[in-house]
Amino acid sequence: MNMTPVLEPLFQYLWWTFALAVVVGILRLPIVKGMVGEGWVRLIARLRLPKETYHCIHNVTLPTIDGSTQIDHIFVSRFGIFVVETKHMKGWIYGRERDAQWTQKIYRNSFRFQNPLRQNYKHLMALQAALNLPDDVCHSLVVFTGDCTFKTDMPANVTQNAGYVDYIRQFQEPVLTEDQVEHARAMIEAGRLTPNWATHRQHVMNLKAKAAAENAPSQGGEPKCPRCDGAMVLRQRRNAPAGESRFWGCVAFPKCRGVRAYSGD
Repeated sequence: MNMTPVLEPLFQYLWWTFALAVVVGILRLPIVKGMVGEGWVRLIARLRLPKETYHCIHNVTLPTIDGSTQIDHIFVSRFGIFVVETKHMKGWIYGRERDAQWTQKIYRNSFRFQNPLRQNYKHLMALQAALNLPDDVCHSLVVFTGDCTFKTDMPANVTQNAGYVDYIRQFQEPVLTEDQVEHARAMIEAGRLTPNWATHRQHVMNLKAKAAAENAPSQGGEPKCPRCDGAMVLRQRRNAPAGESRFWGCVAFPKCRGVRAYSGD
C-alpha cells in the first residue's frame, strides 16, 4: 500500500510546525527583543522627527574607565541632546523614579529588572563626560515598546511607543548653535566603538565582569556610586545623631548625588 499521499502532508505539517517553533524561540531571545524595540524607535523617528533638525545616532558604545556603556539612541539637536534607553516588554509595568528595580508582571508571574532611569543615567553621564557639556543640555529618556501597560505613575521622561517624540519636541528653546550640534555629532562618531558584533560581545563581557565584581564579597574598599558607577568618598552630615553622621557620597557631587549608607569601620 502506497502511504506517500498520507505521509507527505503530515511531514509538511511537522516541518512548518518545527519552523514556526524555531522562529518563535528566536523572537523570544533578549537580544532580538531589544532589536525589535530599537527598530520601532528608529522607524518612529524617521517618520516624525525632521532629520534636518534632529540628528539620530543609533547603537552607540562608548569606552569608559571600567569597560564600556551602550546607548540605544542619541538625538542631537539645537534644543538639546536626548539619550534614549529602549525597553521592549509586555505585561504590566510597576516602578517609581527612585526604586532600584522595577517589576514586570505577566499574568501571575512577576519579573524584576533594573530601573531603566538609573541605567540610562549612567549612559547620560558617560556622554556628558565625552562631550564636556552642562547638565541642562543632555536629557534622559526611556521608551517602552511592545504590548505593556504602566500600572504606576511614571515620570514625564518615561514614555510608551511614539510618546517619546512628543517629549522631545516639547523642548523648543535652543541651547546649542548649529556649529555646536555638528561638533557634538562629530565627537560622538569619533569616540564610539565600531558598531559590530565584536563590540557588542565585548560589551556583554564587560557587563558580566562588572556584575561579578559588584556581587563579590566586600574587601573593605570604597563602594561604587549606585547612580553613575563612579568612586565614592566618606562624607559627614551636620547635626546628625551619633553613629549616623558618616555616609558614602559620590565624588562627582553636586553633578551626581548618589549616596550609600556607611556601616562603620
